[in-house]
Amino acid sequence: MSRRAEDALRAAVHDLADEARPSPRLALAALARGRRLRTRRRVAVVGAAVVVAVALVVPFVLIRPEHPVRPVRPTPSPTSGTTLLPTPGADWPTRPLALPGGWVVTGGVTGGTGYVLDRTRSRYVRAGGYAAVWPAPTGTVTAVRDEQRPGQLGLADAATGKLRWQRVRGALDVQWSPDGRRLAVTVRRGGVHHLGVLEVGGRYREYRIDPVRYRCTDYCAFTWTRDGREVALPLTDSFAPQSESSRHPRWGVQFFSADDGRPTRFVKIPGDPAGPWSWSPDGNRVVVQGQREPLLVDAVTGAVLGPLPVAEVAWVDDDRLLYRRPGGYRDVVLADPAGHELQRLPLPRELAERTVSIAPK
Repeated sequence: MSRRAEDALRAAVHDLADEARPSPRLALAALARGRRLRTRRRVAVVGAAVVVAVALVVPFVLIRPEHPVRPVRPTPSPTSGTTLLPTPGADWPTRPLALPGGWVVTGGVTGGTGYVLDRTRSRYVRAGGYAAVWPAPTGTVTAVRDEQRPGQLGLADAATGKLRWQRVRGALDVQWSPDGRRLAVTVRRGGVHHLGVLEVGGRYREYRIDPVRYRCTDYCAFTWTRDGREVALPLTDSFAPQSESSRHPRWGVQFFSADDGRPTRFVKIPGDPAGPWSWSPDGNRVVVQGQREPLLVDAVTGAVLGPLPVAEVAWVDDDRLLYRRPGGYRDVVLADPAGHELQRLPLPRELAERTVSIAPK
Protein backbone atom coordinates (compact mmCIF):
# COMPACT_ATOMS: atom_id res chain seq x y z
CA MET A 1 0.00 0.00 0.00
CA SER A 2 1.40 3.43 -0.93
CA ARG A 3 1.94 6.14 1.68
CA ARG A 4 -0.82 8.27 0.09
CA ALA A 5 -3.30 5.38 0.17
CA GLU A 6 -2.35 4.51 3.74
CA ASP A 7 -2.84 8.13 4.83
CA ALA A 8 -6.24 8.23 3.13
CA LEU A 9 -7.27 4.98 4.84
CA ARG A 10 -6.16 6.27 8.22
CA ALA A 11 -8.09 9.50 7.68
CA ALA A 12 -11.19 7.49 6.80
CA VAL A 13 -10.87 5.37 9.93
CA HIS A 14 -10.43 8.54 11.97
CA ASP A 15 -13.55 10.11 10.41
CA LEU A 16 -15.62 6.97 11.01
CA ALA A 17 -14.45 6.85 14.62
CA ASP A 18 -15.51 10.45 15.10
CA GLU A 19 -18.97 9.70 13.68
CA ALA A 20 -19.53 6.52 15.71
CA ARG A 21 -20.21 8.12 19.07
CA PRO A 22 -22.93 6.11 20.90
CA SER A 23 -23.57 8.59 23.71
CA PRO A 24 -22.08 12.08 23.96
CA ARG A 25 -22.66 12.21 27.70
CA LEU A 26 -21.02 8.87 28.34
CA ALA A 27 -18.15 9.70 25.99
CA LEU A 28 -17.53 13.06 27.63
CA ALA A 29 -17.62 11.46 31.07
CA ALA A 30 -15.12 8.80 30.06
CA LEU A 31 -12.85 11.34 28.43
CA ALA A 32 -13.00 13.58 31.46
CA ARG A 33 -12.13 10.71 33.77
CA GLY A 34 -9.28 9.63 31.54
CA ARG A 35 -7.94 13.16 31.40
CA ARG A 36 -8.12 13.40 35.19
CA LEU A 37 -6.14 10.17 35.51
CA ARG A 38 -3.50 11.38 33.08
CA THR A 39 -3.39 14.79 34.74
CA ARG A 40 -2.70 13.19 38.12
CA ARG A 41 0.12 11.16 36.60
CA ARG A 42 1.63 14.26 34.97
CA VAL A 43 1.34 16.33 38.13
CA ALA A 44 3.22 13.61 40.00
CA VAL A 45 6.05 13.92 37.50
CA VAL A 46 6.41 17.63 36.83
CA GLY A 47 5.10 19.05 40.11
CA ALA A 48 4.63 22.79 39.94
CA ALA A 49 5.45 22.93 36.23
CA VAL A 50 1.79 22.33 35.46
CA VAL A 51 0.33 25.60 34.21
CA VAL A 52 -3.33 25.94 33.32
CA ALA A 53 -3.72 22.13 33.65
CA VAL A 54 -1.16 21.49 30.89
CA ALA A 55 2.26 20.06 31.74
CA LEU A 56 5.08 22.17 30.34
CA VAL A 57 8.03 20.01 29.44
CA VAL A 58 11.32 21.16 30.97
CA PRO A 59 13.47 21.50 27.88
CA PHE A 60 16.29 19.52 26.52
CA VAL A 61 17.24 16.44 28.49
CA LEU A 62 14.74 15.42 31.13
CA ILE A 63 16.35 13.80 34.15
CA ARG A 64 13.35 13.36 36.42
CA PRO A 65 13.14 11.95 39.94
CA GLU A 66 10.62 9.33 38.79
CA HIS A 67 8.93 8.25 35.58
CA PRO A 68 5.18 7.79 35.09
CA VAL A 69 5.62 4.45 33.26
CA ARG A 70 7.42 1.75 35.22
CA PRO A 71 9.40 -0.60 32.96
CA VAL A 72 9.06 -4.31 33.65
CA ARG A 73 12.66 -4.97 32.67
CA PRO A 74 15.61 -4.79 32.61
CA THR A 75 16.68 -4.15 36.17
CA PRO A 76 19.95 -2.26 36.75
CA SER A 77 23.02 -4.47 36.91
CA PRO A 78 24.58 -5.20 40.30
CA THR A 79 26.41 -2.24 41.78
CA SER A 80 29.57 -4.32 42.44
CA GLY A 81 30.87 -3.39 38.99
CA THR A 82 29.81 0.23 39.25
CA THR A 83 32.14 3.05 40.22
CA LEU A 84 30.39 5.16 42.86
CA LEU A 85 31.53 8.78 42.63
CA PRO A 86 31.55 11.04 45.71
CA THR A 87 28.51 13.21 46.43
CA PRO A 88 29.18 16.87 45.53
CA GLY A 89 29.90 19.03 48.56
CA ALA A 90 27.86 21.89 49.96
CA ASP A 91 29.71 24.35 47.70
CA TRP A 92 28.41 22.70 44.51
CA PRO A 93 26.54 25.87 43.32
CA THR A 94 29.84 27.75 42.98
CA ARG A 95 30.85 25.95 39.78
CA PRO A 96 29.26 23.84 37.00
CA LEU A 97 28.27 20.46 38.41
CA ALA A 98 30.16 17.84 36.40
CA LEU A 99 28.45 14.54 35.57
CA PRO A 100 29.89 11.22 34.38
CA GLY A 101 30.76 11.29 30.69
CA GLY A 102 31.82 14.95 30.64
CA TRP A 103 28.36 16.54 30.88
CA VAL A 104 27.12 19.22 33.28
CA VAL A 105 23.88 20.15 35.03
CA THR A 106 22.35 23.26 33.45
CA GLY A 107 19.49 23.54 35.89
CA GLY A 108 17.50 21.87 38.62
CA VAL A 109 13.99 23.30 38.59
CA THR A 110 10.50 22.38 39.76
CA GLY A 111 8.07 24.79 38.18
CA GLY A 112 9.79 28.16 38.33
CA THR A 113 11.92 27.54 41.43
CA GLY A 114 15.33 25.95 41.78
CA TYR A 115 18.78 26.54 40.33
CA VAL A 116 19.98 27.64 36.88
CA LEU A 117 23.55 27.66 35.60
CA ASP A 118 24.70 31.21 34.88
CA ARG A 119 27.44 30.66 32.31
CA THR A 120 28.57 34.29 32.54
CA ARG A 121 29.73 33.57 36.10
CA SER A 122 30.17 29.77 35.87
CA ARG A 123 27.95 29.20 38.90
CA TYR A 124 24.33 28.48 39.78
CA VAL A 125 21.82 31.17 40.65
CA ARG A 126 18.45 30.85 42.32
CA ALA A 127 15.46 30.71 39.97
CA GLY A 128 12.14 32.00 41.21
CA GLY A 129 9.20 34.23 40.53
CA TYR A 130 8.12 32.52 37.31
CA ALA A 131 5.61 29.80 36.50
CA ALA A 132 8.26 27.84 34.56
CA VAL A 133 11.97 28.20 33.77
CA TRP A 134 13.93 26.57 30.92
CA PRO A 135 17.73 27.08 30.92
CA ALA A 136 19.36 26.79 27.51
CA PRO A 137 21.87 23.94 27.05
CA THR A 138 24.54 26.44 26.01
CA GLY A 139 24.87 30.20 25.85
CA THR A 140 23.43 32.72 28.30
CA VAL A 141 19.68 32.74 27.59
CA THR A 142 16.95 31.26 29.80
CA ALA A 143 13.33 30.93 28.69
CA VAL A 144 10.66 31.77 31.27
CA ARG A 145 6.91 31.86 31.63
CA ASP A 146 5.05 34.31 33.86
CA GLU A 147 1.49 33.79 35.08
CA GLN A 148 1.03 37.56 34.85
CA ARG A 149 1.77 37.36 31.10
CA PRO A 150 -0.52 34.62 29.76
CA GLY A 151 0.18 33.51 26.22
CA GLN A 152 3.77 34.83 26.27
CA LEU A 153 7.27 33.37 26.51
CA GLY A 154 10.18 35.37 27.88
CA LEU A 155 13.87 35.17 26.92
CA ALA A 156 16.20 36.39 29.67
CA ASP A 157 19.81 36.97 28.66
CA ALA A 158 22.26 36.87 31.56
CA ALA A 159 24.96 38.50 29.44
CA THR A 160 22.96 41.63 28.65
CA GLY A 161 20.48 41.64 31.53
CA LYS A 162 17.60 42.05 29.06
CA LEU A 163 14.28 40.19 29.14
CA ARG A 164 12.37 39.96 25.84
CA TRP A 165 8.74 38.77 25.65
CA GLN A 166 7.15 37.03 22.67
CA ARG A 167 3.43 36.33 22.31
CA VAL A 168 2.73 32.65 21.60
CA ARG A 169 -0.93 31.68 21.81
CA GLY A 170 -1.76 28.11 22.81
CA ALA A 171 1.77 27.00 23.74
CA LEU A 172 1.86 23.57 25.39
CA ASP A 173 5.46 22.37 25.36
CA VAL A 174 8.81 24.13 24.98
CA GLN A 175 12.20 22.62 24.13
CA TRP A 176 15.61 24.12 23.37
CA SER A 177 17.58 23.18 20.27
CA PRO A 178 20.96 21.51 20.91
CA ASP A 179 22.85 24.72 20.08
CA GLY A 180 20.70 26.83 22.42
CA ARG A 181 19.66 29.22 19.64
CA ARG A 182 16.06 28.19 19.02
CA LEU A 183 13.04 26.97 20.92
CA ALA A 184 10.62 24.45 19.45
CA VAL A 185 7.16 25.36 20.76
CA THR A 186 4.27 22.90 20.55
CA VAL A 187 1.16 24.99 19.95
CA ARG A 188 -2.41 23.74 19.83
CA ARG A 189 -5.29 25.94 18.72
CA GLY A 190 -8.70 24.89 17.47
CA GLY A 191 -7.78 21.22 17.76
CA VAL A 192 -4.81 21.63 15.40
CA HIS A 193 -1.11 21.39 16.23
CA HIS A 194 1.25 24.13 15.12
CA LEU A 195 5.04 24.08 15.21
CA GLY A 196 6.43 27.30 16.63
CA VAL A 197 10.11 28.21 16.32
CA LEU A 198 11.37 31.04 18.52
CA GLU A 199 14.92 32.30 17.99
CA VAL A 200 16.95 33.89 20.78
CA GLY A 201 17.03 37.08 18.73
CA GLY A 202 13.25 37.35 19.02
CA ARG A 203 12.11 36.13 15.59
CA TYR A 204 9.08 33.82 15.82
CA ARG A 205 7.57 31.64 13.10
CA GLU A 206 4.68 29.21 13.26
CA TYR A 207 3.64 26.38 10.94
CA ARG A 208 0.28 24.60 10.84
CA ILE A 209 0.48 20.79 10.87
CA ASP A 210 -2.12 18.88 8.84
CA PRO A 211 -4.26 17.17 11.54
CA VAL A 212 -5.38 14.35 9.22
CA ARG A 213 -2.09 13.41 7.57
CA TYR A 214 -0.08 13.96 10.76
CA ARG A 215 -2.45 12.93 13.54
CA CYS A 216 -1.08 12.90 17.07
CA THR A 217 -3.07 12.29 20.24
CA ASP A 218 -1.88 11.97 23.85
CA TYR A 219 1.52 13.32 24.92
CA CYS A 220 2.06 15.24 21.70
CA ALA A 221 5.15 17.43 21.58
CA PHE A 222 7.72 18.51 18.99
CA THR A 223 11.22 17.43 19.98
CA TRP A 224 14.57 18.20 18.38
CA THR A 225 16.81 15.79 16.55
CA ARG A 226 20.47 15.49 17.49
CA ASP A 227 21.71 17.78 14.71
CA GLY A 228 19.10 20.47 15.44
CA ARG A 229 17.93 20.62 11.82
CA GLU A 230 14.61 18.84 12.30
CA VAL A 231 11.91 18.35 14.90
CA ALA A 232 10.00 15.12 15.43
CA LEU A 233 6.31 14.53 16.15
CA PRO A 234 4.99 11.07 17.13
CA LEU A 235 1.95 9.96 15.17
CA THR A 236 -0.94 7.96 16.62
CA ASP A 237 -1.75 4.56 15.17
CA SER A 238 -5.41 4.94 14.18
CA PHE A 239 -5.79 1.19 13.59
CA ALA A 240 -4.73 0.11 17.09
CA PRO A 241 -7.06 0.16 20.14
CA GLN A 242 -6.82 3.32 22.24
CA SER A 243 -7.64 3.98 25.86
CA GLU A 244 -7.80 7.18 27.88
CA SER A 245 -6.17 5.32 30.79
CA SER A 246 -2.95 4.40 28.92
CA ARG A 247 -0.60 5.89 26.38
CA HIS A 248 -1.88 5.84 22.81
CA PRO A 249 -0.06 3.45 20.44
CA ARG A 250 2.28 5.02 17.89
CA TRP A 251 2.39 4.47 14.15
CA GLY A 252 5.78 6.18 13.84
CA VAL A 253 7.61 9.49 14.01
CA GLN A 254 7.24 12.27 11.43
CA PHE A 255 10.07 14.75 10.97
CA PHE A 256 9.73 18.40 9.96
CA SER A 257 12.27 20.99 8.92
CA ALA A 258 12.95 23.49 11.70
CA ASP A 259 13.66 26.14 9.04
CA ASP A 260 10.38 26.10 7.13
CA GLY A 261 8.11 23.55 8.86
CA ARG A 262 7.95 21.25 5.83
CA PRO A 263 7.69 17.46 6.36
CA THR A 264 11.01 15.78 5.60
CA ARG A 265 10.83 12.04 6.41
CA PHE A 266 8.92 9.36 8.31
CA VAL A 267 10.24 6.39 10.30
CA LYS A 268 8.06 3.73 11.95
CA ILE A 269 9.54 4.28 15.41
CA PRO A 270 7.10 2.86 18.00
CA GLY A 271 7.36 5.55 20.66
CA ASP A 272 8.16 9.10 21.70
CA PRO A 273 11.72 10.47 21.82
CA ALA A 274 12.30 12.84 24.75
CA GLY A 275 14.64 15.25 22.97
CA PRO A 276 17.83 15.71 20.93
CA TRP A 277 20.02 13.59 23.19
CA SER A 278 17.64 10.63 22.78
CA TRP A 279 19.35 10.04 19.42
CA SER A 280 22.77 8.39 19.34
CA PRO A 281 25.58 10.57 17.89
CA ASP A 282 25.90 8.30 14.85
CA GLY A 283 22.15 8.57 14.22
CA ASN A 284 21.63 4.80 14.17
CA ARG A 285 19.71 4.36 17.44
CA VAL A 286 17.13 6.22 19.51
CA VAL A 287 15.59 5.73 22.94
CA VAL A 288 11.82 6.27 23.10
CA GLN A 289 8.96 5.86 25.52
CA GLY A 290 6.90 3.04 24.08
CA GLN A 291 3.30 2.38 24.96
CA ARG A 292 4.30 0.25 27.95
CA GLU A 293 8.03 0.69 28.58
CA PRO A 294 11.14 2.55 27.42
CA LEU A 295 12.68 1.06 24.27
CA LEU A 296 15.97 1.13 22.42
CA VAL A 297 15.10 1.36 18.72
CA ASP A 298 16.93 1.23 15.40
CA ALA A 299 16.51 4.82 14.17
CA VAL A 300 16.76 3.78 10.50
CA THR A 301 14.40 0.80 10.33
CA GLY A 302 12.30 1.35 13.47
CA ALA A 303 13.06 -2.16 14.76
CA VAL A 304 12.99 -2.58 18.54
CA LEU A 305 16.42 -3.58 19.84
CA GLY A 306 15.35 -4.09 23.44
CA PRO A 307 13.99 -2.44 26.60
CA LEU A 308 15.82 0.10 28.78
CA PRO A 309 15.38 1.21 32.42
CA VAL A 310 14.23 4.75 31.48
CA ALA A 311 13.24 6.72 28.38
CA GLU A 312 14.77 10.08 29.31
CA VAL A 313 18.43 9.51 28.48
CA ALA A 314 21.39 11.33 26.98
CA TRP A 315 23.77 9.55 24.64
CA VAL A 316 27.24 10.61 25.77
CA ASP A 317 28.74 8.72 22.85
CA ASP A 318 27.69 5.76 20.70
CA ASP A 319 28.28 3.29 23.54
CA ARG A 320 27.31 5.15 26.73
CA LEU A 321 24.09 6.60 28.10
CA LEU A 322 23.45 9.04 30.94
CA TYR A 323 20.20 8.90 32.91
CA ARG A 324 18.61 9.01 36.34
CA ARG A 325 18.73 5.69 38.14
CA PRO A 326 15.36 3.95 38.65
CA GLY A 327 14.71 3.52 42.35
CA GLY A 328 17.61 5.81 43.21
CA TYR A 329 16.23 9.22 42.44
CA ARG A 330 19.32 11.06 43.73
CA ASP A 331 21.71 9.21 41.42
CA VAL A 332 22.75 9.95 37.85
CA VAL A 333 24.09 6.87 36.09
CA LEU A 334 26.48 6.33 33.19
CA ALA A 335 25.57 3.00 31.54
CA ASP A 336 25.99 1.03 28.34
CA PRO A 337 23.07 0.52 25.90
CA ALA A 338 22.22 -2.78 27.62
CA GLY A 339 21.59 -0.96 30.91
CA HIS A 340 24.77 -2.10 32.71
CA GLU A 341 25.89 0.65 35.08
CA LEU A 342 29.44 1.97 34.74
CA GLN A 343 29.46 5.01 37.02
CA ARG A 344 27.00 6.49 39.50
CA LEU A 345 26.94 10.01 40.96
CA PRO A 346 24.57 11.01 43.81
CA LEU A 347 23.05 14.45 43.24
CA PRO A 348 23.20 17.17 45.92
CA ARG A 349 20.25 17.25 48.31
CA GLU A 350 18.97 20.51 46.76
CA LEU A 351 18.56 18.81 43.36
CA ALA A 352 17.40 15.38 44.50
CA GLU A 353 13.69 16.00 44.08
CA ARG A 354 13.88 18.43 41.17
CA THR A 355 13.75 17.88 37.44
CA VAL A 356 17.33 18.30 36.27
CA SER A 357 18.36 19.46 32.78
CA ILE A 358 21.81 18.55 31.49
CA ALA A 359 23.98 19.29 28.46
CA PRO A 360 27.48 18.63 27.13
CA LYS A 361 30.21 20.47 29.01
